[in-house]
Amino acid sequence: MSEEPRILTERFGHVLVITMNRPQARNAFDAASAQAMEAAVDTFDAEDDLFVGVITGAGGNFSAGADLKAAARGERAATRRGGFGMFARPPPKPVIAAVEGYAVGGGFELCLACDLIVAARTARFGLPEVRHNVVAIGGGLFRLPRRMPYHLAMELALTGEFRDAEFFHRHGVVNRVVEEGAALAEAKAWAQALLVNGPTALAASKQIMWHSADWTDEEAWREQMTYANRALQSEDRKEGLAAFAEKRKPVWSGR
Repeated sequence: MSEEPRILTERFGHVLVITMNRPQARNAFDAASAQAMEAAVDTFDAEDDLFVGVITGAGGNFSAGADLKAAARGERAATRRGGFGMFARPPPKPVIAAVEGYAVGGGFELCLACDLIVAARTARFGLPEVRHNVVAIGGGLFRLPRRMPYHLAMELALTGEFRDAEFFHRHGVVNRVVEEGAALAEAKAWAQALLVNGPTALAASKQIMWHSADWTDEEAWREQMTYANRALQSEDRKEGLAAFAEKRKPVWSGR
C-alpha cells in the first residue's frame, strides 16, 4: 500500500485548508513533508480565487516540529521558502493556524509564520530545541519577542519549557482560545468571515504589516505602496466601490 500524503489540501470556496498528515509522528517534518508543504503553499499563492488559508494538523496535534530521527539521518526539512516549506517566505495572503495538542519547536515556529492563531484550551506551545543542543532557527527566536514581552520570550527559549494556550492568549500570541477539538472549526469560520473583505486588500494589509518591522518610519511611507498598489489598481477595488454605490454585496475575484 502506498503511504498517505504528508500534506493534505481541501478547498472550501475561497478558503484552502492545509493539513499536516503524519499523525503517527505528531506531524513532525522530514524532508518530504517540507517539500509537500511548500507545494501546498505555492498552490495557495498561485490561485487567485483562494483568499485565506488555514493550517492544521491531523490526529490531535499541530506539529512536534522537526523529525529528529530524520535529522539524525542527515535529512533537512529545508525548501526554497525556508524550513518546513514557509518559515522564511510565508504566503502573501492571510493564514490562520488551527492548533490542537502540541505545537512545539518548528511546529510553534510554523504558528509564528501564520497571521492569526486559534488554539484549543489544551494546546501546548514551546521551543524545546535547547534540550537537544539544537537552536530554533525557524524564526521563533526573533518573531516571538516581537509578539510578547522580551523576558518571557527569553525564558521560553532558554528553558525549553511548554506553556498552554491561555498563557499565550494572555500575552497576545494566540488570538482565540476554544474548547478541545474545536480549533479547526473556529479557524474555518473565521476565515469565512474574512471573505466579506476585498482579497487583494487583505493580502496588501498583511504584507505591509508583516514587512513593517524592517522599515523606518520614512521607509514605511514609501515601501507600503509596493504592496498597496496591487489592491488599489485591482478589479476588486472597482467592484468594491461599485457594490457600495449600488448597495449590494461585492463579488470578489482576487484580481
